[in-house]
Amino acid sequence: MNERRIALMRILDSRKKYTARELAERFGVSVRTIQRDLDYLQQTGLPLYTETGPHGGYRALPNRLLPPLHLARDEAFGLFLMLQLLENIPDVPFGSVREHLSEHYYAELPQDVQDSIDQLKDHIAFRMLPTHAESPYTSLILEAALNKRRVNMLYRSASGDKWTEVYPVGLYFDHGYWYMPAYSRDRIILYRSDRVITMTILEDTLSGLPTLKEWLAAEDSRTGIPSKIKFTPLGVRLAESDPIFQSVSRKEWRGQEWQGHIPAEEFKYVSRLLLKYGPEAEVIYPKELRLRVKQLLQDSLNPYLKDEKADDEK
Repeated sequence: MNERRIALMRILDSRKKYTARELAERFGVSVRTIQRDLDYLQQTGLPLYTETGPHGGYRALPNRLLPPLHLARDEAFGLFLMLQLLENIPDVPFGSVREHLSEHYYAELPQDVQDSIDQLKDHIAFRMLPTHAESPYTSLILEAALNKRRVNMLYRSASGDKWTEVYPVGLYFDHGYWYMPAYSRDRIILYRSDRVITMTILEDTLSGLPTLKEWLAAEDSRTGIPSKIKFTPLGVRLAESDPIFQSVSRKEWRGQEWQGHIPAEEFKYVSRLLLKYGPEAEVIYPKELRLRVKQLLQDSLNPYLKDEKADDEK
């Protein structure tokens, strides 16, 4: 494909029409040449729509092909790796064609670059956190967020399946799951998208909603309870992968302590999070969080104590 045809692909847009004569004048060629170029682009897959009449012209349909990229070798490597990473993330929005995306891209590369990528494949891999939770509505959620539309959904909550109407503000992927922050009843509530059983977009719109980027960057407005958690050196290593504890101080000789503010509504979540640390973490305060962790540890121990009691009776 020559440079003129690539440039022609770039200027054809679904929002504006061009006559063949306008395009010919723009590129300094004959109308016949432009018509040959347009025929060629249609044959390669660019969906063109022609309108006849005094106000007619050529325009690209919205779901058009994008022009080819001109990349250096290292850029080609990086894009190939990003495509392979994308294929490992389940239920990516608008991802219906991603299954073999890296292979299609690879097939268009020069042979020497293909040979280098073949060598690269033996030295890099992406191991995603496995999940069997399907999220079939990610594209619908993102479409609703982009257009600030309300959705009606049947959601599987801890108390059972419930119908609810919310305004999604975006979608993000974390630790194997897609999460949907959504506006409902004067606040943003976080939903797991794999727990959406069914969803439809409604006509209602709501202005003034934050974007996902704004919501993620905003500070938590809830009142936090002063909290202190002491970690062993091993506990610090474990805590480094938990965002809530990433500010653990590094004083190896004294052990480590995390101090911050935890909203009371999050005590249930944090106490269960701390359960996996076992003896490597201890809540110093507040008392309520300390008692929650203590109760969970006791509940975990009870089945084993029953085994010991049964053995003693024998």
